[in-house]
Parts: sequence; structure tokens; C-alpha cells
Amino acid sequence: MACTTLLVGKNASWNGSTMIARNDDSGSGKFTAKKFTVVEPEDQPREYESVISHLHITLPDDPVRYTAMPNALKGEGIWAACGINQYGVAMTATETITSNPRVLGADPLVEYQKKWESDNLYFGTDSVVEEEGEDQEKAGGIGEEDLVVITLPYIHSAREGVRRLGELHQTYGTYEENGIAISDKDEIWWFESVGGHHWIARRVDDDGVVVMPNQLGIDSLDIDDALGEQVSNMCSQDLLSFIDKNHLDLENHYDDDEFDSDMEDDESSDHYVINPRIVFGSHDDADHVYNTPRAWYMLRYLEGKDMYEGDEAIYGPEDDDLPWQVFPSVRLAPEDVKYLLSSHYQGTRYDPYLSYGDKSSAGAYRSIGINRNDFLGFAELRSGAEPIEWVAFGSNAFNAMAPFYTNVSRIPDYLSNTTGRVSTDNFYWTSRLIAALSDASYGKCQNVIEIYNEKVMSKAHAIINRFDERLAETRDTDRQAICEEANDQIADMLKDEADKALAKVLFFRSNDMKNQYARSDH
Repeated sequence: MACTTLLVGKNASWNGSTMIARNDDSGSGKFTAKKFTVVEPEDQPREYESVISHLHITLPDDPVRYTAMPNALKGEGIWAACGINQYGVAMTATETITSNPRVLGADPLVEYQKKWESDNLYFGTDSVVEEEGEDQEKAGGIGEEDLVVITLPYIHSAREGVRRLGELHQTYGTYEENGIAISDKDEIWWFESVGGHHWIARRVDDDGVVVMPNQLGIDSLDIDDALGEQVSNMCSQDLLSFIDKNHLDLENHYDDDEFDSDMEDDESSDHYVINPRIVFGSHDDADHVYNTPRAWYMLRYLEGKDMYEGDEAIYGPEDDDLPWQVFPSVRLAPEDVKYLLSSHYQGTRYDPYLSYGDKSSAGAYRSIGINRNDFLGFAELRSGAEPIEWVAFGSNAFNAMAPFYTNVSRIPDYLSNTTGRVSTDNFYWTSRLIAALSDASYGKCQNVIEIYNEKVMSKAHAIINRFDERLAETRDTDRQAICEEANDQIADMLKDEADKALAKVLFFRSNDMKNQYARSDH
């Protein structure tokens, strides 16, 4: 799925927390209804079956509680998407990323293949494979549908999460390439699958902020560290020989005998740093319209306009060398995260809602906040305080985001009762309605949405501040009940503000109806 990710190291955040956030977007031409839930250990499957790839995995018998954002409707699998577990480890999966044919030719994706009844041909999504003497269908690898469910309930730290993900990819393979963020209160790691079985991972610097559209993003990987101490880098154990055997590194030039299979264990080998974008990534024309401009806009916000716009700009919206990680001079707060993941190039000539000046470039690039945003999931892991998960549903350009404690056994109905029926009884469909009405009268409704956002954020901060004080003075046995009480208050506030916003945008849209007349009937 198309998504956008933002990662904020603890020294770059407003309060010393690690922050990982991602827009989950539907595929083109549809919406995927979502709900916010808690999965208890007794509800976690021990024998897991993937719907898409028909893969069977026996899971460990010691899961812990975790929050999740699964599909509200059955049929395509769980798609748990993001959450925070009982140990205070967060995960968001996934950011669909791209690669190049050289990588996919060397390590093909592991796709589900179904036996065609009339002969010995297996049909996958992209290929036909001839097999002799086999009658059973062949399972595919793991993918976005599965990753949170088979990883998050079993990990105690972000590093442990990367290692488990790596083992899962190497064992089962994957049918798609994905970027995945895992965090605890001290570290954030970004994991990228490379081909069917290989992977790389980088630790986000404590002072750093990472922006990720739908492309392979890591722009530097220290192979020595990844195969050694793993201070800030990790990867598949055979990655070096994989690169060498298949001539994937187009940037560094070494004699073939320098890169034999024994080099990975040779501590005296030369320091070897690769640019994964060159080795594994893609630079398609489509990337320059769909992906890189999103990174450019977020970087423009983080580092200032001068570097990214104007005659003296260093980077443009279609440049392949945009930095993966930057170090802003101002710390980021939740409001910044929401603004960036709601953005549609406002303040530039690419804004699809541009109402003045030269409009020839308006809507030229794919926005971050689009109609197909299903939700924004944002994990804020705070030192010395309960973890918080911020949630927004629907198109981010027109919604509001609110925080919820995750040390709970239930989520308020307003966020967990989503069904296929459109209703203002839940936050998901209310948010969809507000967006659909506001888009058609953007100029009139923009102020309503701004006020809606500000009120929700302000009141949510006040509730969290009040309950944080209570929690600081409370015994462990009572903490969960207090967190649930806080969540109920936030949900009630959210419903009240969402209903008010819906009523206001409905009024503006009604005044724009074409069957209106000035004469009053009374």
C-alpha cells in the first residue's frame, strides 16, 4: 500500500520521546475501513494463516498484549498495521518500497502459486512456473498483512524486533518489499526488505529525523558495523556476498577477489560503506512524481525553504539524492507530525487546492495527505511515562488526531466499533464524511478544519497532562484503570468535536448546493 513515514529520535522530539508515525493509505480506487483495538495474549493466534500468501506459521507460545489497527472488514486478513506492546515497544508496518530488476532477479520475491487444475502449471501474481509431479499449491512469503501480528507480541526491544523480522524474512521470504519502523523509548530502527529474503536496517540517530515515501530510503549502510558490533547498522549475514556475486554495487569498484564469501568474517577487511539506494533502489520516472516530492516537502519543512526551493536551492522535488535523515534545529512536537503527514504541498505551487497565482503545477505531485489515507498511527514512547498512541482516521488534510494510553485492555467504542456501515457512531466514518464534504468547499471549510484540529489537540494535551499527574502518584495495580478512564474522556471529547466539525462543513456544503434560491418561504 502507498504510505508515508516520519521517524523522530528522542533528542529531536519535544519531550525526549521516540516518535514513529505513518500514514496507512488504501490502494487506488478504494477505502479500507480501520479500527483501533487491543489484542490480549489469549486472542493471539498460535497457528497463524496468511490470507494472501496461504502461509502457515507456528508462533511462539508467549505473546504479550498489544494494540493494533486491523481491517474492520473480514476477507483480506488482519493487517494489524501498527501498535505498541506491553513492553513498550512500538511497530508500524509497512511502507511499501521499490527496488530494481537486478535485485529482484538475484533474489526473487516469494509469491503464492496456485496449481492450475488442467496441467502442471502454477500461476502466481506475475509468473507461471512449471512443476512436475506436484499437486499441491505453494505458499508465498510474508507481507504487510502479517508483519505486526507475527512480530510485535514477541519482542522486548527495537533491536530484538529487527532481528526477529530478519529471521522471518530469511526463513519464509517475502512477496513484497517493505520498510518497517520499530522503536522503544531509547531507539528507533528502520528495516527494509531487499528482494525475497535479504534485508538491511539502520538506527535513527537520537538527534535525527527520517522521512520516508514509498521508496527504498536508507542512503548509507556500514557493512562492517552491520556484520560486526551492530551499533547503528544491521543486515542479512550473507549481504556482502550477495552484493558481490550479483554485481549490485554500481558505486564502489573493487577487485572480485576482495569480496569472497569469507570476507564477512574477516575483521581486518577494509571499511565498506554502501549506498543502498544505488545498490538496491529504484529511480523510475514514476518515483519523481509519486515518491520523492513527498520527501522533499517534509525536508523543506524540517530544514527550511532556502535549501529546497528557489534559485539557491540544493535539492529539488525530483532529486534522487534527498537525505534520508536530517537534524533539525527545532524539536518536533505532535503538532508537527500531524502537519507533515497531512500536507498537500501547501505554500508551494504544487498544492492541488491552490487558489491564486500560477496554477499550472497545482496537483503535479502526489500529496502526503490524500483522500485514500485510512489512518495515521503515531507511537510516542516517553521516558518515565506511559506510552501514547496518537490516532487519526480518514484523509489527513481534513481530520484531527488524538492520543490514547496503550496500557489498557479495551479501546473506547468510538474508535473500535468500525464496520462497513457508514455511521457517525464511530470516528472512522465521521472522519470520512468530514473530508468528503470539506474537499468540495475547501476555501470555506479550511478554517473549520484548522479550528477542529486545534481544539482536539489542545483538549487532548490537557487531559493527558491531568492523567499523567495522577499516574505519577498511583500504584502499579491501578494504572490500567486510570489509563482507560483517560481514554474514555478523550474519546468523548473527540466525538463531540468531530460532530461539531461535521455540522459546520455540512452547513457550508448545503449553502453551495445548485438548487438554492434567495426567496424565503416564511
